Amino acid sequence: MCKFCWILSTLLLMAIGTMAYLFVVKGSVAASDDGRTAVILSAGERDLVLTEMRGFLESVQAITMGVVNKDMKGIYENAHKVGMVNAGDVPASLMGKLPLEFKKLGMATHKAFDELALEAQDIGDPQIVLSKLGKLMNNCTTCHAAYKLDTERTKER
Repeated sequence: MCKFCWILSTLLLMAIGTMAYLFVVKGSVAASDDGRTAVILSAGERDLVLTEMRGFLESVQAITMGVVNKDMKGIYENAHKVGMVNAGDVPASLMGKLPLEFKKLGMATHKAFDELALEAQDIGDPQIVLSKLGKLMNNCTTCHAAYKLDTERTKER
């Protein structure tokens, strides 16, 4: 009986490990014709991710104008709204489809916006803000160079 328990426990651990790998690490991905990794999402999930990315881009534009106008309050507000406060709005079902490196880049980007917001609020040096923004943008270009968002294909009947 004990041998059966060990076998069952081992099989359960393997199943849990496989599910954790698929949910946390691999995600729902496929190879793409252009060499990037295609992240396969439903149309609604794709729209949600693109909306978040568009929010990043709109904040980058507003922060850039804030640097030009030395508007530290505006920089703070625009960086803060896409910081970690915004990161918790992603459904678990979508997070499971995103590969680990994509998730890491996304979280690092949210955190970098928070750091930029604090810089604007605490020190308020436009040159440091601009430097941090340039480093933050590297996350964006890295992600866009590595990934593309595709929608799930419906099977024809």
